[in-house]
Amino acid sequence: MMMRILLFLATNFAVMLVLGIILNVTGIAGNSTGGILIMAMLFGFAGSLISLFLSKTMALRSVGAEVITEPRNQAERWLVETVRRQAQQAGIPMPDVAIYHSNDANAFATGATKNNSLVAISTGLLNSMTEEEAEAVLAHEVSHIANGDMVTMTLLQGVLNTFVIFLSRVIANVVASSRNGDEESRSSGIYFLVSMVLEIVFGILASIIAMWFSRYREYRADAGSAQLVGKEKMIAALQRLQQIHEPQEMEGSLNAFMINGKRSELFMSHPPLEKRIEALRSL
Repeated sequence: MMMRILLFLATNFAVMLVLGIILNVTGIAGNSTGGILIMAMLFGFAGSLISLFLSKTMALRSVGAEVITEPRNQAERWLVETVRRQAQQAGIPMPDVAIYHSNDANAFATGATKNNSLVAISTGLLNSMTEEEAEAVLAHEVSHIANGDMVTMTLLQGVLNTFVIFLSRVIANVVASSRNGDEESRSSGIYFLVSMVLEIVFGILASIIAMWFSRYREYRADAGSAQLVGKEKMIAALQRLQQIHEPQEMEGSLNAFMINGKRSELFMSHPPLEKRIEALRSL
């Protein structure tokens, strides 16, 4: 999880540097708060949208997953038919189904739209779970697609990025101006130092908000799985995950079905398994 936070901060820092160059070259950074907001929106949403539209390709390449076009064995036929049935139940188009070789028990859903989505599952999960448990995991991922979680998360991340960039630069402008009244102070060392520190502080706060929403959507996907296959199957799948090792967390736009350790819940993308099981039992 620390790697996710460091990556988030590094990305914001890189955006800040590029944005600073553009703002100074164009002269927008001089007095225009509205101009800074427009540029912050462009930079804030650009990365998130690009990541969303490339999410399927990036996901397949990152894990070496292979889309099942023609099932070659009983396991692949079962996967395709199960996802097709669940997609029909959820009222969404049939997603692409992929399988990849990994010892980690994991699965994820991704894609820019419901019409261009992907559900992928690892061989480790198929080998470590019963058919009913794997069915519940697939239903969880199908529910993510039905809920539009990938698009919603992208929009949220874009808004958060916008506010991180905008607020850090506006406050840095105010601080720099108060120290020196001339226009050149806005591009001085104190301006960049203040904006850099604020990027980090606001970036951490934005990460906490993003992780909170990520945990919320996991509860929703669990509930969606319970509606599709029954809550007992979903509970059994989560209990099975408690018995096996913690899979490596996947970054970017991947929406992984994974286990969290003892980290601070503020920075967890998924709720603790115990809380997820408790929430399902209360349905």
